[in-house]
Amino acid sequence: MANNSFGSGVFEDIQHLPRLEARRFLNDRLDWNLLRTYLVIGQEGSVSRAAARLHLTQPAVSQALKRLEEQLDCALIIRRGPRFAMTEAGEEVFRIAADIYGNVSRLGAALEAPAETVVGKVRMLTISRVQSRFYDDFLADFHQRYPRVELEIDVMRSSDIISSILQKTATLGVALCRIPQPKLEQRVLMRQRYAFFCGRRHNLFGREDLNLGDLQSENFVSFTSDQIGGSLSPLTVFRDQQGFTGHIVASSPSLEEIRRLVCAGYGIGCLPEHVVANDVDSGEMWRLPPGEGVTDVDVHLLWNREQKMTQAESVMLESFQHLLATTDLADRF
Repeated sequence: MANNSFGSGVFEDIQHLPRLEARRFLNDRLDWNLLRTYLVIGQEGSVSRAAARLHLTQPAVSQALKRLEEQLDCALIIRRGPRFAMTEAGEEVFRIAADIYGNVSRLGAALEAPAETVVGKVRMLTISRVQSRFYDDFLADFHQRYPRVELEIDVMRSSDIISSILQKTATLGVALCRIPQPKLEQRVLMRQRYAFFCGRRHNLFGREDLNLGDLQSENFVSFTSDQIGGSLSPLTVFRDQQGFTGHIVASSPSLEEIRRLVCAGYGIGCLPEHVVANDVDSGEMWRLPPGEGVTDVDVHLLWNREQKMTQAESVMLESFQHLLATTDLADRF
């Protein structure tokens, strides 16, 4: 069994080998555990968060990263205080590690049974209006491959989805999860840029001479999670920092209802740009400052790492994980 004890000795041995032999040496001796640790570091964007997810200490994860860099004889990340950036080599190693993980994750499903014998029910929970062709294609492809797996999807608020997944009453969740939960695994499904919009009945509609100050006294249509501590609290923080004084005149947990109320002229609202792009194009909504938008909000795939899953549930989760690991974030709309 492979272990994590490879250190500078391996690196020194490689240095004395011709290039071709060195590559063969890496192929035979490179520790997958180190690659997996690096994959999690890259996914989490933080050594400390990677340590929490792997149930390891932060020094252990840092040491694993150091050993991998020694084995590969190159720097993988550049540290910038608490944050880091991947080097060009680091990005390539991350992509390769994701491919390897995706292939390994499919082994269980491939060995358990052929697709036509996978039978069962999967219960998913999701927030409203998840608009993504990537997500739609995944569901279509999964159904074509596993036609005997029954899927039940319920729409809930993010907070209720997180609670249900923690209580193991559903297999998977698609939700906002700003604060990582100790018992939950989470992967970014898509990243949404939120911006301000108003409907055609609003007094700001059609005006191209606006700046952020012109919005400060306007009333708002708000998500119920748009409050300090909520999953959309960055929207609250932005309004407070910019000195907005308008009142919340309508609210809902549903994105579709927020869109409806903004179109009806109740007030301005903060919505994902890609979700209301057609409304802007058709003249139902008007994009407001700031031009760069307000904030990015991640939609996550969630599951309980302590939940014992059926074959159908495991196959769906493994299929979803493989797709996320092998598809760039920018391609998930």
